[in-house]
Amino acid sequence: MEHLTDKTCVPCRGDEPPYTRGQIEEMHPQVPDWDVVEVKNVPRLQREFKFKNFAEALTFTQKVGELAEEQGHHPVIVTTWGKVTVTWWTHKIKGLHQNDFIMAAKTDKLYANLG
Repeated sequence: MEHLTDKTCVPCRGDEPPYTRGQIEEMHPQVPDWDVVEVKNVPRLQREFKFKNFAEALTFTQKVGELAEEQGHHPVIVTTWGKVTVTWWTHKIKGLHQNDFIMAAKTDKLYANLG
């Protein structure tokens, strides 16, 4: 089975259905450090990353932004002193899609490869 970090996001046209609760539960073990949160009834993947200082948090934020541009899929990123919170979901379908799980896995890999 191909690992999520080896996959590439596919453009979402907006006519794909969002993942069902069952599909989310099936995919979630592949990104176990991410929480599934609901905001305005829209499920999202969210994770908080810890850093020693603001500079490290900012560097990580930049790397996530570069990854997002490369894959054509963009998160909400909140950067504060020593912490970055990243939230993935697919805006066009108002829910989660395989792309969100791919990007969560790729974000985890970026974090693991720091230093």
